[in-house]
Amino acid sequence: MTRFLMRRLAYTLATLLLVSLVSFIIIQAAPGDFAEIYAAKKADAGAVISAAQIAEVRRELGLDQPWYVQYGTWLANAARGDFGQSWTWRRPVGAVIAERLPLTLAIAFATLVFMYVVSIPIGVYSAVRRYSFGDHAASLIGYLGLAIPNFLLALVLMYLSQRYFGQSVGGLFSPQYSLAPWSWEKLQDLLQHLIVPVIVLGTSGTAFLIRAMRAAVLDELDRMYVLSAKASGLSPMQLLLRYPVRIALVPIASTLGWRLTYVISGAPIVGVVLSLPDMGPLFLNSLLNQDMQLAGALIFLYCALTIIGTFLSDVLLVALDPRIRLE
Repeated sequence: MTRFLMRRLAYTLATLLLVSLVSFIIIQAAPGDFAEIYAAKKADAGAVISAAQIAEVRRELGLDQPWYVQYGTWLANAARGDFGQSWTWRRPVGAVIAERLPLTLAIAFATLVFMYVVSIPIGVYSAVRRYSFGDHAASLIGYLGLAIPNFLLALVLMYLSQRYFGQSVGGLFSPQYSLAPWSWEKLQDLLQHLIVPVIVLGTSGTAFLIRAMRAAVLDELDRMYVLSAKASGLSPMQLLLRYPVRIALVPIASTLGWRLTYVISGAPIVGVVLSLPDMGPLFLNSLLNQDMQLAGALIFLYCALTIIGTFLSDVLLVALDPRIRLE
């Protein structure tokens, strides 16, 4: 077990290093840089920025250095836990991310719970009652969930929430709680505002998992060991939960790692539409403004969450499938 953990840790560090390098190169490949975007914004506001002033901004930020020198500096600082200063926010990157990370993780994990809690029972029911009305209804809902764009669903749910439920749309808090200290009432308000983002972010993933769970259970129901278990006298529910469902959960559990990143990476557009104070709009703005320090730190964080989720998937697979333990 120790060798397995050490090997996975080595793979993790190598993957993070490679992804940070590739992401840094991709961001650098975009035309222009932060100094030019800064000058363009000043010009739009009526200020005149000379070429010498733009060059001075580049020199202060280190943008006049080759990309590999900038990457080496960023990597050396990141190894010490210092991700630099955000050029847009004029604050440390860690402080900017720390303000939005808790709400981002709350939305992400709430969406994951919603996806698996809804998809697994529906997928099992569709497999056991295949070609029934419920199975066809689940299939129809699944196709609609995959087809409807997230931003369109967000707009529709915002309208329905405002029109028929009287709930304030946009953000994660009502106006009276946005700046208030934490209390039980503020927590309840947060949970109410989480409903729309969770449904929007989890709809397509839930639709996919329903189809995957249905196919996996159907495949297991036709196995010979299921017939043998029926002959042993197990009740239908015991048989279903002990064998087909447990084995069918193996491919579902293997998707946990990239499902976590899928939820977080799918949040920028939804976050802009719903005005969510999470890392989605922050990441989008950092790319638009070419804020290299902030964008690099966010990409690094997304990759770290993916790897952590993949490790959790491996642990779940070992717990669910005895064949993996034997290997």
